[in-house]
Amino acid sequence: MKKIYIPLFLMLLLLISACGNSEEASSSTNNQDQEPETITYDSENGPIEVPTNPQRVVVLSSFAGNVMALDVPLVGVDSWSKMNPRYEELKDVEEVTDENIEKILELNPDLIIGLSTIKNVEKLQEIAPTVTYTYGKLDYLEQHIEIGKLLNKEEEAKAWVEDFKQRAQVLGEDIKQKIGEDATVSVIENDDKNLYVFGDNWGRGTEILYQEMGLKMPEKVKEMALEPGYYTLSSEALPEFAGDYMIFSKVSDGYTSFQETETYQNIPAVQKGQVFEVDAKWFYFNDPLTLEDQLTYFVDVFLSK
Repeated sequence: MKKIYIPLFLMLLLLISACGNSEEASSSTNNQDQEPETITYDSENGPIEVPTNPQRVVVLSSFAGNVMALDVPLVGVDSWSKMNPRYEELKDVEEVTDENIEKILELNPDLIIGLSTIKNVEKLQEIAPTVTYTYGKLDYLEQHIEIGKLLNKEEEAKAWVEDFKQRAQVLGEDIKQKIGEDATVSVIENDDKNLYVFGDNWGRGTEILYQEMGLKMPEKVKEMALEPGYYTLSSEALPEFAGDYMIFSKVSDGYTSFQETETYQNIPAVQKGQVFEVDAKWFYFNDPLTLEDQLTYFVDVFLSK
């Protein structure tokens, strides 16, 4: 049998070629595994390129809690979020508005989020990708999933939503067993001079009480506040809107003198000690952080007493 001899230079050539192919394959694999720097997000106003993993987000209205719940860093937030005692994480985050263009520029954000009513959108777009949402276009849980999509964390958002709905509905059944299937609950709030009563989608725990737990609202509340979201009323009219139980989202330095009136004192819920007061500053919102606190609060006041 003849031995086949391969010239040395040919062996070297084959070896170099094999190494090159190996490096090229390795490089190709690494490139495929590497996450792109941006993704295309389908916003209300059309497709927009946003960071795959944003690290310097500015929220100009409403959604700071959603961003924090998904563990995405914030560098600027609106005043309402900043004053929320629940948002301790925002202590060192800058307070900004849609008119603080220079201040926002200095923060060097990689993503800006706000409601569709914010001003200076075109100027903000020159600083960073800017995404806005119309309040109420999505329900409160769909909104969180949508922000999850924006932040490239859709699966995390969906998992929380599914778990939260299940827990809230089970606890709602427990509460109805305790207070009665037909018991009504109303949610009121004060400001400097007015009182408000809320429907089922205006924060203040209304989404949990009415949508998830299925508790009933008084007929007058349903008539006047359900469609618009809230209704302004006088203290004299409050007895018409008062449920068997009342949640009072209270602005401590606002209009509270109505609580001393005979009209208020004669409301059955007041006489039975079934009015539950809570700090309005952290009860406004309907993001996951606030919702978890609201759920715990409702369990405490309805089931632990």
